[in-house]
Amino acid sequence: MPQSAYFLPALSALFWSGNFVFARYVSSDIPPIALAYWRWTLAMCLILPFAIKPIWQQRAIIKAHFWPLFLLSTVGVAGFNTCVYLGLQTTTATNGLLINSMIPILIIVCSLLLGVTIQLKQGLGVLISLLGVIFLVCHGELSRLLNLRVNTGDLWVLLATLLWAIYSIGLKVKPAELSAVAFLGFSISVGSFVLSPLYWFNLTSEASWHFSLENGAAIGYTAIFASLVAYFCWNQGVKLIGASTAGQFIHLMPVFGTALAVLFIGEQLAWFQLIGALAIGSGILLSLQSKPSR
Repeated sequence: MPQSAYFLPALSALFWSGNFVFARYVSSDIPPIALAYWRWTLAMCLILPFAIKPIWQQRAIIKAHFWPLFLLSTVGVAGFNTCVYLGLQTTTATNGLLINSMIPILIIVCSLLLGVTIQLKQGLGVLISLLGVIFLVCHGELSRLLNLRVNTGDLWVLLATLLWAIYSIGLKVKPAELSAVAFLGFSISVGSFVLSPLYWFNLTSEASWHFSLENGAAIGYTAIFASLVAYFCWNQGVKLIGASTAGQFIHLMPVFGTALAVLFIGEQLAWFQLIGALAIGSGILLSLQSKPSR
């Protein structure tokens, strides 16, 4: 297996970190269902010119596995991101990062329930990197955990993490002969289709919103980098190194989020961020020493 395979889920974590930043930034301007719908609709318009032909050529494969693929796309595309955006309306950044960092744990739990063997080094690596995440988001003061309060937004993000764990494990149902472009094009189209009635009939009674350059930039970023590029990298990464190993890279999100804040918002790098990043990196390296679990 090429070592470059491990860069795929890392790139996904990088682009999804930017997605969290943009989603929080425009949370007061774009309602969550609207952001999710236009993100996936724009992504669909961008990928279909390249995916239409592969989808048509492999229509027999898609037809034979239509409902598992449809359900997988609904969970991983429409469900996960919508729940994240709903959660970011009310939850704090600290709570969101902590809850999101449960994804690798949930992937391992789901894998164990399905009879997949998890190696000791992999489990220890997840634990070490999780402790690094907790140390980072608590600013080196673990007493801050006592002040965390659970609200509706936290529950939405928790549901999102569970959906992503199910999606990552569920990628096993994707037929090996179905090309990556055809699968991504199909998945994104399903995501836009599922969200369409929620948005156009305003079934969740969202407030109206207005297009602006900032809102357009946020939608553009989420459609191109957090959707097309990140999902392609994640799906291929899970295929090559397995869901449990790929899930470990989710712990890089708070590290990337910190780096983005330093580069683009002008925040100062603190000592606890360095220690947290070191623990996260050590945990990932330990996990990668074990053989990939598929």
